[in-house]
Amino acid sequence: MEVIVLEEKDKSELIIEDPTVEQTKLRRRAIVGQIILGVLLIVFWELSSRIGWLDSYYWSSPSTIVRTGWKAIVQGNLLQDLAYTSGSTILGFILGTAAGYLLGLTFWWSDLYSRIFEPYLIAFNAVPKLALAPVLVIMFGIGFDSKVVLAFLMTIIVAAIAAYSGVENVDKDLEKMLVSLGAKRRHVFMKVVVPTTLPWIVSILKINISLALAGTIVGEFISSRQGIGRMILYAGQVLDIDLVWVGVVVLSILSIVMYLGTVWLEHVLMKGRTPKP
Repeated sequence: MEVIVLEEKDKSELIIEDPTVEQTKLRRRAIVGQIILGVLLIVFWELSSRIGWLDSYYWSSPSTIVRTGWKAIVQGNLLQDLAYTSGSTILGFILGTAAGYLLGLTFWWSDLYSRIFEPYLIAFNAVPKLALAPVLVIMFGIGFDSKVVLAFLMTIIVAAIAAYSGVENVDKDLEKMLVSLGAKRRHVFMKVVVPTTLPWIVSILKINISLALAGTIVGEFISSRQGIGRMILYAGQVLDIDLVWVGVVVLSILSIVMYLGTVWLEHVLMKGRTPKP
């Protein structure tokens, strides 16, 4: 009987020490904790508005936001605005990240080329792209294109710098060995450089999706026919604070969904690979 107890104890200890099981339990507890915290914040917000701790005119309340949001869906253009903002953000994110990755990879092909263009890459990264938003809106119009361009510019340099950092960390000895064995530069590029730099570009996906959304919203604030940013700006002009909060909540939910999308994409791209050094 004692042997059985010891065996059961040993098994339980093995399960507890299993890193995979521990990580799974930790993720589940974290999700439960996040849900509980979110519910508590919403309840506190609602109660505070009802009993007067918060001014309901400025801070609204969750129940009022839900009613206003439903009205905006049924009688307004909330879903169309959401689709407009989401589409321009995602398209700008994809184009900017892909173009930046390809741009960063070009620095591997020539040391002279990289030395010439590196300072300009750093300088352009320091330029506040959002300050150029009025000019870009005038150049590309108040429609969909200008929002995509803003999201593109917000992401391309970040992706290029990440890819360039990956290029600088490529194993030079491995390159020399492959060349000595008869491999051509394009083979070294595809088999060594691209796999080495991929974790670097994957690591900035979460940052880039946030930057793309910020660029889109700023473009809609400046001038737009559609979008959540335009809806928020209009609601502020007519002093419809409840509708402003609807826009803020919708943007928050949208940013969470996009963040989770990049997490899924990161998992797909990095499946079976080692993490970034």
